[in-house]
Amino acid sequence: MNAVCPVLIGWLAVAVWLGVGQVRCQQLKQAQAPLLPHKPFIVVWNAPTESCRLRFKVDLDLSVFDIVANFNETLSGPNVTIFYHSHLGYYPYYTQALTPINGGLPQNQSLTKHLNKARSDLDKLIPFKDFKGLGVIDWENWRPQWVRNWGPKDIYRNKSKELMRKVHPTWPDSKVEKEAKELFERAGQAFMNSTLLLAESRRPHGLWGFYLFPDCYNYGYKQHPHKYTGECPNVEHVRNDHLMWLWKESTALYPSIYLDYELKSTPNTVKFVHYRVKEAMRIASIARSDFALPVFVYSRPFYAYTFHVLSERDLVHTIGESAALGAAGVVLWGSSEYARSQRNCLAVKKYIDGPLGHYVINVTSAAKLCSKALCKKNGKCVRKSLESGAYLHLNPRFFRIRSNLGPQGPRFHVSGHLNNDDILDMKHKFTCQCYQGWTGIFCEMPEAPPLPPRPQDSLLTDILVILSIHFSCLSVITFLGLCLIIKCLIL
Repeated sequence: MNAVCPVLIGWLAVAVWLGVGQVRCQQLKQAQAPLLPHKPFIVVWNAPTESCRLRFKVDLDLSVFDIVANFNETLSGPNVTIFYHSHLGYYPYYTQALTPINGGLPQNQSLTKHLNKARSDLDKLIPFKDFKGLGVIDWENWRPQWVRNWGPKDIYRNKSKELMRKVHPTWPDSKVEKEAKELFERAGQAFMNSTLLLAESRRPHGLWGFYLFPDCYNYGYKQHPHKYTGECPNVEHVRNDHLMWLWKESTALYPSIYLDYELKSTPNTVKFVHYRVKEAMRIASIARSDFALPVFVYSRPFYAYTFHVLSERDLVHTIGESAALGAAGVVLWGSSEYARSQRNCLAVKKYIDGPLGHYVINVTSAAKLCSKALCKKNGKCVRKSLESGAYLHLNPRFFRIRSNLGPQGPRFHVSGHLNNDDILDMKHKFTCQCYQGWTGIFCEMPEAPPLPPRPQDSLLTDILVILSIHFSCLSVITFLGLCLIIKCLIL
């Protein structure tokens, strides 16, 4: 045996011991820098409440609580713009009365005509070319995967088959369905991807994606509330993997966690939210090779289709859960009903000034403090164990949310400090996901530019890259050590 082998084996033993001692690599893919500097988690207002101030003299004053909103609280603006199906190009769909609009099916509409109109719509709704906000496309009438168009959406499968049967009346049903499926999915993919590419070319600094993508279809609480686990069906993970063409073109993901009233303050709420956000974070991590896409989770301050505010418990299980899992933010969507009357405006304001606003300040402040204490402001805090139930909350013993009266009304701020116990608790429960350009367990080191590998090392480099993505440090160390031992034995 070569004389250097005992040294190498000794090195391996020390390395394994260090690995067992919890020295771990940075295992989370780097994240994009936050939308707003030093704000790792934000809450965005996306409800058309401008009438509250302009018509009913009720000022929601969202900035008091660190809630990001467009000027005058409009649906479209520099911070967030949402495009509904009637606002962007010639989106094909069927009405509830089964009337085709713009051809009804994606394969029935001219893509060129759609993109020309979409270009004009983009320039009109987002006139500022340096747009850096959230660009959300809300197309919900059909889904790009044939198998997911069930229930009322089955019309898109039926009409696609009718169209194919007219062209090929002698084909058997099986062939008609096969060809109809391929044509529909190919056209749907072209519509969605081309629209994304157009938006990104016109407003390249925006964060573009489709609302409700990815979805997890974990709605089993309706049928079996007592057996509900919240987990996404395995088949839905596979189907989401098949949408890689969409994730690769997206620059942000916008899943939804709207709560039905029947979930109010039940144990099923956090199960429902947890697995939906977790699936979005999974997709975000595989969409690109260089960094994880930012995830902005769509939520509502009220239970779906009601004017009942979320309970404080459900604020934790929506906004708090999203922050702890590593989302870049939560978007609070609302309908025009919020500003329908002065009474409604006052109800919204009361909730914002009370539980909602105070919880938003709590979570956004805790996320900033954790980023500073653990990640040197170069990363964000994410649960070490995604199932742990740990939250980014201020310690009520040492922090207070205070109101200062000013000329424009009350202004809220957080006073207090992190003590050593708080920091140790954060280190125990959370880990750092570094922003691009930073590395290390605590994101303390600037990332060096990669060196081009020497030709003879290229295969080994490829193997190490694959291993570093899929295995822990200990696994990589063990693999390298075994290689060294084998080499020694051969020599």
